[in-house]
Amino acid sequence: MKDIMLKITGKQLVGEEAEEKMEFITEGKLYERGGAKYLMYEESEFSGFPGCKTTLKLTENSIRLKRIGENAGAGHEMIFEKGKRYNSRYSTPYGEMELEILTNEVVNNLSEEGFGTVGIDYHVSLGGLAEGRNQLNIEVLQ
Repeated sequence: MKDIMLKITGKQLVGEEAEEKMEFITEGKLYERGGAKYLMYEESEFSGFPGCKTTLKLTENSIRLKRIGENAGAGHEMIFEKGKRYNSRYSTPYGEMELEILTNEVVNNLSEEGFGTVGIDYHVSLGGLAEGRNQLNIEVLQ
């Protein structure tokens, strides 16, 4: 397991315009297992998930994001694969809601050493009440 620094940028879009943007730099860990790379980091107040640990499993064609912690919707997991839909239940303080994700793009440009960028562009619907397009970009810094 290798110590790394991550620059994480998230955008919520309305049309092509960024409505909300967050960006932060944090320490993380990188390791490889079974042909996949894993990035782990602690969420912060900026991300809206303070006290949660996020793990990204990176393969050639997909990214699995798993959050564990008090504010993570009881151990929430999302799978991003270009052109595919993913449905799950998401726990909120107000009860469970249906979560649907349609992934537009998955980019994994990590080098063999684990440096580079990872990106996800996806549409999300939360119980049909909130819909939007999100982009998540993570840069693994040297």
